[in-house]
Amino acid sequence: MRLVLAVSVLAVWLLALSPLTGSASRAADALAYRFTSIEGEPLPLDRYRGRPLLVVNTASFCGYTDQYAELQEIWERYGDRGLVVLGVPSDDFNQELDSDAAVKEFCEVEFGVTFPLTTVSHVRGPASHPLFAHFRDVLGDGAGPSWNFNKYLIAPTGEVVAAWPARTRPGGPEITGAIERFLPAS
Repeated sequence: MRLVLAVSVLAVWLLALSPLTGSASRAADALAYRFTSIEGEPLPLDRYRGRPLLVVNTASFCGYTDQYAELQEIWERYGDRGLVVLGVPSDDFNQELDSDAAVKEFCEVEFGVTFPLTTVSHVRGPASHPLFAHFRDVLGDGAGPSWNFNKYLIAPTGEVVAAWPARTRPGGPEITGAIERFLPAS
């Protein structure tokens, strides 16, 4: 009986330490969601199955907007090995341009962005895109975007495996190291 209790306590303790604590929906597939691309085309995330996907809620007029340059750099560095970077522009923090066309032009002209972007979408609150609700379900309520440029890594299988706040630089070793775990050797 003591052994069973000790094993149960250990299992609960290990789950509490896991960075992916949350509801049973942890196993749900993050690649089952759909967006509309900034060009207005359907953008089912399932098209990226088998590839790691870094999803970032973005904004054009934020103190972190310069992270677009680093996102473009890791897209160029790892894209040939399978990484997909997906920018999700949002005005939930009142720092985005007024139209999808303006966002697209800004990203291309100011930062040379060539990675996929979605239409301007809600990322927090009851109107948030279902993928961001999924992030909160899987990672806990505190994992939802608290500001622009939160980053979420989805494994090639569709499992949400990591999240970082706005202040974590996309090109830093914490994020690139996590990405590299899901890429074939170069």
